[in-house]
Amino acid sequence: MHIGVPTERRAYETRVAATPETVKKYVAQGHRVTVQSGAGITASYLDGAFAAAGAEIVDTATAFGADIILKVQSPTETELPLLRRGATLIGILDPFDKDNAAKLAATGVTAFALDSAPRTTRAQSLDVLSSQANIAGYKAVLLAAGLYPRFMPMLMTAAGTVKAARILVLGAGVAGLQAVATAKRLGALIEASDVRPAVKEQIESLGAKFLDVPYETDEEREAASGVGGYARPMPPGWLARQANIVHERAKQADIVITTALIPGRAAPTLISVETVKAMKAGSVIIDLAAGRGPEFEGRPGGNCPLTEVDTVVTKHGVMIAGYTNLASMVPSDASALYARNMLDFLKLILTPAGTLNIDFSDDIIAATLLAKDGELTRKA
Repeated sequence: MHIGVPTERRAYETRVAATPETVKKYVAQGHRVTVQSGAGITASYLDGAFAAAGAEIVDTATAFGADIILKVQSPTETELPLLRRGATLIGILDPFDKDNAAKLAATGVTAFALDSAPRTTRAQSLDVLSSQANIAGYKAVLLAAGLYPRFMPMLMTAAGTVKAARILVLGAGVAGLQAVATAKRLGALIEASDVRPAVKEQIESLGAKFLDVPYETDEEREAASGVGGYARPMPPGWLARQANIVHERAKQADIVITTALIPGRAAPTLISVETVKAMKAGSVIIDLAAGRGPEFEGRPGGNCPLTEVDTVVTKHGVMIAGYTNLASMVPSDASALYARNMLDFLKLILTPAGTLNIDFSDDIIAATLLAKDGELTRKA
């Protein structure tokens, strides 16, 4: 098969969908691999390294003319016409973006959105959301440390003692847990909260205190259990109790990292405007849900309404960072992990002889299939 790897063109995207490591494996399996010139430069993978692994360095049209096209993000408007009817496109395609999904379907490609992979043991090795969220959680803490105008750990010096920073992590999925672990390594005092009671043990095992919001009804307990590994919207009563606890803890925190996302829905508001006003001057919020929250003052917010997309703003003395692609700030390792996810997915659709054989009854294939034969195969 001809496997093509184009350059990513969307803003702030520095990753690449294959690395010399995975290219070498594709070539060993008998595939022809074409990598667009410069595709890996921003991730520190040079054309020479791809060529040494057996890839051909080509132009845009050749990379998009492949049988299988590996992408990080969905093709841009100018790239859509380059897609060949009948080709297979694999990437993070955001199936909840209805307009984009329809445009992809109209090209006639068979499109797989790896961000729809089920949260099952069998799908772990190709779970792109987890591999990239892990990096985002790590980078969130480093960004916070850079913005925070004080030390992170406690320091005892001849000039006096510096207190350790207090960090509040809201949402303890993959990104949140990595944030907890990274902050702990930097010497901070950490509290963390999540709607799912099952993560309490994980939070505490990493050295953080779990903020418990008691459940008062069976409806609350059922919602907290989530579905398919993803969080579900919580009832208003529980949210109100959580908001009160978060408000009080945020007032004491130096850094707040929010990671709460619900697939297909607006991200929940965790840090209100009133809470920001009550926070200490010089505090920092890192909002990993930037641009995906409810609209506020004519623009999308995040887990905090005051968050602005891909920038750092100071509101009421608090610095709020709204970067939407933290994984791309660690592009080399992010690409390496993503490329391995991609390699494992291709094992499901390629035979040992190197031919395409898609089993549409396979649970992972069925969950990730976005478009086929010019039609959407799932509701976006």
